[in-house]
Amino acid sequence: MNTTNESRKRIPVGDLRGALPKLAVLLALLAALLAWSGVRQWREARLLEQVGQARDRAVEAVQASHAAQVRQFEQRLASAPVKAALATNDTAAAVAALKDGWAGVEHVEILDGALQAAYEDAATFGFSKLALLEEGMQGDGIAARVVKDGKQTAFGMAASTPQGVIYVRLPLTQLTQAFDGVALPGGYLALRQGSYSIKQRGNSGLEDSAERMARAVGKTGLRVATAVPVSEPGPLGLGAIPAMIVAVLLAGLTVVSVLVARGGIRMGGLGKKGAEVSETDEPTLGEALMREPPPPPAGGTRTAPKDEYTQAEAKAVVVDPGIFRAYDIRGIVGQTLSVEVAELIGMAIGSVMRDEDLTDIVVGRDGRLSGPDLVGGLIEGLRKAGRNVIDIGLAPTPVAYFAAYHLRTGSSVAVTGSHNPPDYNGFKIVVGGQTLSGDAITDLYERIRDNRLFVANARGDLQQRDVSADYIQRIADDVQLERPLKVVVDAGNGVAGDIAPQLLEAIGAEVIPLYCDVDGTFPNHHPDPSEPHNLEDLIQTVKRFDADIGLAFDGDGDRLGVVTKEGAIIFPDRLLMLFAADVLERNPGALIIFDVKCTGKLQGWVLRHGGTPMMWKTGHSLIKAKMRETGAELAGEMSGHFFFQERWYGFDDGLYSAARLLEILANRAETPSEVLAELPDGVSTPEIKVAVDEGTPHAIVERFVDGAEFEGARLSTIDGLRADWDDGWGLVRASNTTPILVLRFEADNREALERIKTEFRTRLQALAPELTMTF
Repeated sequence: MNTTNESRKRIPVGDLRGALPKLAVLLALLAALLAWSGVRQWREARLLEQVGQARDRAVEAVQASHAAQVRQFEQRLASAPVKAALATNDTAAAVAALKDGWAGVEHVEILDGALQAAYEDAATFGFSKLALLEEGMQGDGIAARVVKDGKQTAFGMAASTPQGVIYVRLPLTQLTQAFDGVALPGGYLALRQGSYSIKQRGNSGLEDSAERMARAVGKTGLRVATAVPVSEPGPLGLGAIPAMIVAVLLAGLTVVSVLVARGGIRMGGLGKKGAEVSETDEPTLGEALMREPPPPPAGGTRTAPKDEYTQAEAKAVVVDPGIFRAYDIRGIVGQTLSVEVAELIGMAIGSVMRDEDLTDIVVGRDGRLSGPDLVGGLIEGLRKAGRNVIDIGLAPTPVAYFAAYHLRTGSSVAVTGSHNPPDYNGFKIVVGGQTLSGDAITDLYERIRDNRLFVANARGDLQQRDVSADYIQRIADDVQLERPLKVVVDAGNGVAGDIAPQLLEAIGAEVIPLYCDVDGTFPNHHPDPSEPHNLEDLIQTVKRFDADIGLAFDGDGDRLGVVTKEGAIIFPDRLLMLFAADVLERNPGALIIFDVKCTGKLQGWVLRHGGTPMMWKTGHSLIKAKMRETGAELAGEMSGHFFFQERWYGFDDGLYSAARLLEILANRAETPSEVLAELPDGVSTPEIKVAVDEGTPHAIVERFVDGAEFEGARLSTIDGLRADWDDGWGLVRASNTTPILVLRFEADNREALERIKTEFRTRLQALAPELTMTF
């Protein structure tokens, strides 16, 4: 006799009803939690929108104030009294006419164009004021910026005249009054020029994260930065609207539970009051599954568990495969790069990290105007893929690399256009300590193209950190100068201007800043120290200040250029000789890697100093990969990238390289110019660039290599073609970043150099007669 059913426990209806009040309380609490979360997120989103609108109104207001003062100056310069006074060289009358009736003007003076007195004591005169005057003399229009004039901060303007340069000083309120009048509902708002906050409003505790939402004030060099407290996601990652919908549903269930408990609703299957419900009335879940397995989901596919790939929502975003380059991702904003493309790139990077079981990543950006928007899209994509993001804000690329080590993430993305024009931007990516290049970059595009993007059930976290002080401290703890050196630093208005002077002063240098205000329009010259014409202002400034040396950085601070006090440009391959000799003193036999564009004298130099030389392909990611493979202590490229493994982390860092250079020079009894002049030299060219059609440079070089016959030369084809003779060498290779051929030549004398150039030019013209030769 089967007694199983008879022995089953029966549950009184009263017990069920007794449990419902507790369930109702639980449901009510969950509903309240989700409702509160939904309201909070809605308020935070509304605050974000309102603060963004306040920022945009502040941008318009400041731009209008700036334009009004510039227009006032222009009108007065064009007035008859001022023109007449200037024509007769009556500077006192000109100054009086300029000031007459100009409300608020504090000071007007006319200085001679040589600015001799200013340069004799530039620190007292004010570097920012001096830079304004130089800009006013060089340009056709009015130069205007916030300057330090004596002990006060003011709004200054300058314009060139036949007598020299006119300087006008106005109170800062002429610029900031409209900024102060903008209503701010909460959060933080700041008017900034470079790294200096001219005026701040709101919660100053948010100032470190304000750059992410910064907007440029036209082409004034000013920007308005803003921030709101970081919004935390709701329970289970629910947004505002989903959280409120679930809250309403739970509230409904709460009401139903209360009504059932009070007898207002009869429970199905109940008979008269006092009846009992038996567990045997319906099969248990296990019995039901044994009797009839559940049908498969529609289409016969199974639901993906929590950590499997799920397809991202399809978006009509066109992603150009051409932006995925050999070393990084790079394109033109508004054409091939957008916030939507950045978000997809973030999801692709997050998917790669998920495959490698990596969760945390650092994100930084250079000073380009498009940076904040692209960073926002990138971070959104990374968080959708479940990655935790640490946003370090405005930072040179090497500082982003450093942060990946310092914060123990192992991964970073620097949003930067490097040395490209202002409308370019891009992404330099490190995942798990590996700089992505080649096939790894292509894989990111293929993931986007095939919609193989990981979407996490819960968004990743976001936090802001400023690691610049840690970066400076880490270097200053290791590098200190034996004697002070006077150094001119030209950042070309790139992001290095924000940190390079601080770093070099921390190690003991006297720094004279040149174009160190971060300005994504690069108003003074292009931030590319490999082009000699971009170093002209640096050379003149070094001579004016009688400085020991001049240092130049590219747009994102990972490359270094050097000039002597006599105006000589020290090419990076010769700098690498100096670095190699220093490293080999402590590491005999160490491997030193250099790229195919470097001097032919480098190999013998390394050997004579007890090292092992290796020539390799051009490209910062390719060099870093070779260093990891071989354990090299030092590497360098002709473009100005230097990679120190000894005492550093092995990534390319123009700022750290500058510190190591000054350390070497300060340890020597000779002057820096004498030390650098001792390095072996020949007659050489800088990098020569020949423009070609998009997509053709590699094909042209392949044809060049196939038919190459250079009598008496040793040929190397690891990257393009390099031909070495006993008295010199020549190289042609395809750029991996832009549609150009890159050539370089070096020889013992001018005659040998012209012979080698002629050999390459003749063969290249025969192969591609449509090209315009630039050498």
